[in-house]
Amino acid sequence: MTTETETKPVEQTEEKKEEVKEEVKKEEAETNNAEEKTDDKAEKADKEKKDEEKKEAKPKKEAAPPKPTVHKADYEKEVIYLYQFTRTPVLPSLSPYCLKVETWLRLAGLKYENVDHKMKFKSKKGQLPFVEVNGEEIADSAIIIKELTARYNCDLDAHLTTEQRNVAHATTSMIENHLAWVVKSFISTHPGELLQGFKVNLQQALQMNLPQFVLNFLFKRKLKSAAKKVRAHGIGVHKPEEIEEFGHNDLKVLSDLLADKPFFFGDEPTTLDVVAFANLVQVAFMDKEVSYSLRDWMIEHCSNLVDFCNRVKDRAFPDWEEMCANLDLNSHLPKPPKEEEKKEETEEKEEKEEDKKDEKEKDDSEKEKSQKDEKEGEKEDNKKAEEKEKEEKK
Repeated sequence: MTTETETKPVEQTEEKKEEVKEEVKKEEAETNNAEEKTDDKAEKADKEKKDEEKKEAKPKKEAAPPKPTVHKADYEKEVIYLYQFTRTPVLPSLSPYCLKVETWLRLAGLKYENVDHKMKFKSKKGQLPFVEVNGEEIADSAIIIKELTARYNCDLDAHLTTEQRNVAHATTSMIENHLAWVVKSFISTHPGELLQGFKVNLQQALQMNLPQFVLNFLFKRKLKSAAKKVRAHGIGVHKPEEIEEFGHNDLKVLSDLLADKPFFFGDEPTTLDVVAFANLVQVAFMDKEVSYSLRDWMIEHCSNLVDFCNRVKDRAFPDWEEMCANLDLNSHLPKPPKEEEKKEETEEKEEKEEDKKDEKEKDDSEKEKSQKDEKEGEKEDNKKAEEKEKEEKK
């Protein structure tokens, strides 16, 4: 009994000693781990610091210049580049909005140039016309005039009173949101009269070298789309005689407002004159050989509007006959001397010859490559055939 009771406390003390040793070992391991972690953090921080110093020491590469966001990359400063539809033998443009912008540019006396874009480009809004100025695009005829007026301080309406400005705003809305759609309703449903009345060559107008029947099909399909827009506008749901009457009413308002004045607000043209001219010539100047009742009514009852159109034409487009005869987009710009023209022609010829040479070299290299491939293919086929024969012999 005594020996058993004496050995128990000895065993317990030994167990306690072992537990204490284990705890001490555990604590030592934890402190070691903590020290290692702090060392790792310090090393990491030193490494990051060194990396940052290296980055700072390296010379920074200059940022690449932004890509041009305009079509005319080699533009001349303060020159307005106008993108619009092609000319016709009767009108400078079949689009009243394109004609509006070009007429305004001429009356404002701003330096501009038409870009022969072969009908490939439209604005970011999907429209024509649009302009590019100093590497910036401006779209929509009203916004173009507003922006350029502010930029170049050339307000055609500067002398107007508040009342006159209000009249101009209301009349412009009537022309562009009502009368223009009356004209569109006729044009969209009479493709033949449109082509004959403005003597349009579809290959030149659409800039497509396709057979005539294909061009006619594409043009009619385009006009069908325009007819849907006329109907969606609301005016297209009416009968032709009702639409015609709408046109009579609008023309009568314009005729009364103009009266016997040279322009709507006196002796000098304003933006309203520009808008009215661009839309009225689509009616007044259509070839008389083509039947168009709205034009005939205008000539009979609103002859002052026809005189007005001729007046603006003479003021803004002294080169009208030349541009329509030659379909020249830039008849207003001075022509280069004959020597320069010859030089340009020779340069163009040289460029064409170089292009042909490059194409020929490309074709020759492609032929050589194909011949080489054929020979290699034959060699591989022969090799395979020989291997096959050897296997068969075995």
